[in-house]
Amino acid sequence: MGSFQSSDITSPSTSASESTDIQTQARQLMQGARQRQALLEESTLKQRIGEVGKIRQYLLDNRESILDRVIPETGKCRTDALIAEILGVVDYLTWLEKNAYRFLQDQKIPTPITLLGKKSRIYHQPLGVVLIIAPWNYPVHTAITSIMAAFVAGNAILYKPSEITPLNGLIEQILSASEPVANSTIIAYGDGALGRALIDCQPDKIFFTGSTRTGKLIAKQAAESLIPVDLELGGKDAMIVFDDAPLDRPVAAAIWGAFTHSGQSCSAVERLYVHENIYDEFVDKLKQAMSNLHIAEGKKDSDMGRMTVQFQLDIVQQHVNDAVKKGAQLFQAGSINGPADRVFQPALLTNVSNEMKVMTEETFGPVLPVMKFSTEQAVIEAANDSPYGLCGSIFTRSAPRAERIARALDVGGISINNVNMSEGNPGMAFGGTKQTGTGRIRGKEGLRAFTRSKSVLIDKPSNGIEANWYPYTEAKYHKFNQFIDALYQNRWLKLPRIALHGLGLERLAQKSRRDLTKGN
Repeated sequence: MGSFQSSDITSPSTSASESTDIQTQARQLMQGARQRQALLEESTLKQRIGEVGKIRQYLLDNRESILDRVIPETGKCRTDALIAEILGVVDYLTWLEKNAYRFLQDQKIPTPITLLGKKSRIYHQPLGVVLIIAPWNYPVHTAITSIMAAFVAGNAILYKPSEITPLNGLIEQILSASEPVANSTIIAYGDGALGRALIDCQPDKIFFTGSTRTGKLIAKQAAESLIPVDLELGGKDAMIVFDDAPLDRPVAAAIWGAFTHSGQSCSAVERLYVHENIYDEFVDKLKQAMSNLHIAEGKKDSDMGRMTVQFQLDIVQQHVNDAVKKGAQLFQAGSINGPADRVFQPALLTNVSNEMKVMTEETFGPVLPVMKFSTEQAVIEAANDSPYGLCGSIFTRSAPRAERIARALDVGGISINNVNMSEGNPGMAFGGTKQTGTGRIRGKEGLRAFTRSKSVLIDKPSNGIEANWYPYTEAKYHKFNQFIDALYQNRWLKLPRIALHGLGLERLAQKSRRDLTKGN
């Protein structure tokens, strides 16, 4: 759930004395995290999983007070905050409790016949200290889901919230429901200068959610020390509606997909492609649905809240102005209840083109540009014509068409006859392609991203010599060729041939070079 722009790393220049103080602070934070990691090594995977339920229950028991803290900083409407910051987190923690052991326990791997008698294992071991740099748009969701995945995998955590929505003390309060989790986590409050200093302290891995611009800076800095980085960055998600789709559902999906969290979600619908046969009717229905939206921060009966930060509101306004200047038609609707500070009325843009910023750059606000299309191939090309590749959605009655397009779109997730739902299943990996970033969160792939895999081959203690060890001789070379043919050529009596030549190799391996050259 990335953000369009973040000051997590990019911040105003600091004086020499301030820089020294920040570097000292970062070293102290890293030292503390290293000490906590050493203590965490004494725990077992089952013990760590057992702590997840304590955090989950705290969220359930204190959801309203948590929302009371989140809403003033983010400006969300209360239902958006409830769904994303509570329901989404609890759902992920429930999945973690049920599945983490299966995905993180030592893994048995089949051993090929060429290694007969041996055992193969993969250990999924902790990375050490992971640095998690979070965005401002989902401050509880990003914090708890990433911290708990890292903890269960056995890592100590340095968590740096955005200075825009730091929620001072709230994450610590939630984590205090589990002493081991609280003791394994350090919250590092600060701006971009602290983020850079923490990277200089060489954490074992960096997990960043935020803008593509900032993500590139982090990747460049981390590359100097070969620190692995997972980047969940921007998006410009396309929604595609064919003329065979029932209209009411995709209209409602487009409105919610574009305007939930005031459009401040990396997987928001930022481009809507509607088949030319239904375009006019579809646009009329969009306008009607938008007219019924209610906008108010924190209200239980409002559909949208305000924008979180002024600089993002400015970007949204710039994109709309640019589109109108270049010929787009603007429709804005929705009733504003209460103060209008940082509120941007949801906007529908028609007659748009790819020369407009609103179709090419991440807007990250409640703006929905609509473009008509004529053929399946044309809309695939249009949807893929973006530097981003996070998610997409397809509405059609035709299952074969939906599958064709889902495979053809260059994105990390697809929702068919739904919107923003490929990220709704905590068992599925979430992430994108191109400048949307690298790596995955959630699911087996996302959980194992907090580990390093160690491959282990186990053999019996003996005095035996492996067939591929020295000495090499002409006789052994000939027997290896016979063994290769037995293994990979489709001939009759395959298994007896494998056994015959394999045993022959074993006998040769136990002989010395002198014995072999004598022909014994």
